[in-house]
Amino acid sequence: MPDNEQERLQALHEYRILGTKPEQSYNDLTTIASEVCNTPISLLSLVDENRQWFKAKVGVEATETPRDWSFCAHAIQATDPLIVEDALNDERFSDNPLVSGDPNIRFYAGFPLQNNEFHRIGTLCVIDREPKTLTKTQINVMEALARQAVAFLELRKRSITLLESFCQLTNSQGIISTCSYCRKAKNEDGHWQHLDQYLSKRSTLSFSHGICDACIEVQFPEVLEIWQQEELLKL
Repeated sequence: MPDNEQERLQALHEYRILGTKPEQSYNDLTTIASEVCNTPISLLSLVDENRQWFKAKVGVEATETPRDWSFCAHAIQATDPLIVEDALNDERFSDNPLVSGDPNIRFYAGFPLQNNEFHRIGTLCVIDREPKTLTKTQINVMEALARQAVAFLELRKRSITLLESFCQLTNSQGIISTCSYCRKAKNEDGHWQHLDQYLSKRSTLSFSHGICDACIEVQFPEVLEIWQQEELLKL
């Protein structure tokens, strides 16, 4: 167990994501990871108290496994990726049920999902049924995708906090006038403000900014470049 296990679990539960339905934004991350690393399996795994639960997955049917079997439980122990080139030759995993049985893991590479408070709540990982390694470029792309996963989670938490704070607001008319194009809000003086500025003056909320799906190609061009290269090689 990590030294800060209780704080780590509290941070995980603040995202309120365990048990939720699949979402395209997370599914896209595992699809890209599997394509870039050329592996049949990719998982966005969140490590709870007694299990690892998959928010998104490629190549497996299971939605969770016991934490005691989890490679990802080892991967969250440090900030660096955990890369196991051949699990049969690694004494930590050689007798693991996921190695000796389905899905017959040989290669594993797990990239921790670490938030701004340094809590590692899970991993984005790729898995193969035969030994292999990753190139430096593949590692760089996986690290970028892991950061994007954390950005999605942070945006989710902020959205939930925003909704709850609105429900608790008093002296509110219940209506905010917003621009249909830029989404700014009009204040009492008739001036237009960004929504986070507008809400900051009317609540105790603070804001952090994630990255939307439409901006990923601007912020992570290396991901799309590698993916496109992989597609061309298949032709």
